Amino acid sequence: MTGLGYTAPAVVSVLIVCALELTALRTGLFRRPAYWLSMLIVVGFQILTDGWLTKLSAPIVIYDNRQTSGIRFPFDIPIEDFLFGFALVTAVLLLWERQRERR
Repeated sequence: MTGLGYTAPAVVSVLIVCALELTALRTGLFRRPAYWLSMLIVVGFQILTDGWLTKLSAPIVIYDNRQTSGIRFPFDIPIEDFLFGFALVTAVLLLWERQRERR
């Protein structure tokens, strides 16, 4: 089945990070405009970098299309990269906030 190799873990990573915040950590990060602004900044730079790395005309990073959803936007970026990026950056910020609250 296509998409399970890269798509399923990408979706699961987002679900786990969101569930972690909503059920255990409860930092309130998702309610902060600064968080969403930082995510816009991250995505902006991710588009520039990932777009350059994955462009189909001269890719540096090559994906097995059988392992992705096949959705690429913008600049040929596999949509899964944005899911993993969201999960990674959000997890780091959540843990940072949690550590800050403990001090």
